[in-house]
Amino acid sequence: MRFSGTRLGRFISAKVVWKFDPYLLRATRGRVGMGLVLPTALLVTRGAKSGAVRRNAVIYFHDGDRVTIIASKAGYENHPAWFHNLRAHPDVTFGGTPMRATVVEDEAERERLWTLADRVFAPYAAYRRDAAKANRTIPIVQLTACESDAVA
Repeated sequence: MRFSGTRLGRFISAKVVWKFDPYLLRATRGRVGMGLVLPTALLVTRGAKSGAVRRNAVIYFHDGDRVTIIASKAGYENHPAWFHNLRAHPDVTFGGTPMRATVVEDEAERERLWTLADRVFAPYAAYRRDAAKANRTIPIVQLTACESDAVA
C-alpha cells in the first residue's frame, strides 16, 4: 500500500496495473485482479460519446446496500474516463450486476465516505492532496442495484 502512494507506484498503477486488470478480472469472472488485497471489480460503462462498451477495474467498498467507488486516477489532474462515461450514461454494470451510478455532491456525506475510503486504501489521502494542487476535486460515486440490464 505504501508503494502505491509513491510517484513510481502511481505511475505503474496508472500505466500498467489498471490497463491490464480489466482483462484479468473479465477472464477470471472477477475472482482474480492485480489489486490482490484490495477489493477490486470490473466496472462496465458506455462511452460518453461513442456509446461503446468500456471496461475498467476499480477499487470499491460497501456503504450499506450501496457500492462506493472513488474516481481518483491516482490524484492526477483529470478525472478518469470511466467517470465521464457514467456521468453521461449512469446505468452501469459492476461485478456483473446492473447498477445505477450517482455522484455524491453533499460535502458532509463526502467527508463521511472519505473516512471509509481511507480505511480501504490509505493512498487516497495523498491522491486528494495532489488533485487539489491541480484544482481538481476527486469525485465519489455510489452505485445502487437496479432492475435494468445496464451495460452488457
